[in-house]
Amino acid sequence: MSEDKTKSWPQIRPATSADGVCIRQLVFGVLGEYGLRPDPEGVDGDLNDIEQSYLARGGMFFLLELHEGEVIGCYGLYPLDEQTCELRKMYLRREYRGKGHGRRMMEHALARAREVNFSVMALETASVLEEAVGLYRSFGFEAYEAEHLCERCDQAYRLRL
Repeated sequence: MSEDKTKSWPQIRPATSADGVCIRQLVFGVLGEYGLRPDPEGVDGDLNDIEQSYLARGGMFFLLELHEGEVIGCYGLYPLDEQTCELRKMYLRREYRGKGHGRRMMEHALARAREVNFSVMALETASVLEEAVGLYRSFGFEAYEAEHLCERCDQAYRLRL
């Protein structure tokens, strides 16, 4: 029975640029669900080349994937400086929310950030993403005044790791 549980529980794996289409579909789909506009040439341009935008800069990007290869969640860690990383593009398909997958991705993100010695994690979000904001707060993220927010975001949070 535990073997079936392992097969049905989504796995977290590193993403590559080859995953770009499925990542953009996921991110743009969730944005649309909340009435937020994707910006593939602007703020979402980092999704056009995951390896260049994240990995080549010392960052990371992960997928939450079912054993059949279907991507249901994602997140990226983007280095802002030696101490600070930004949590970017953390999204989860609607039918998988409320089942602990977002919490699992956040735990994974925090562990990866600590492993590479970041001491602060920052993020920007939109207040309409109420579930996400609640998740961030439950992990101890605190609101702060960011110098700049992307157009669709109206809140910034950070956490000392």
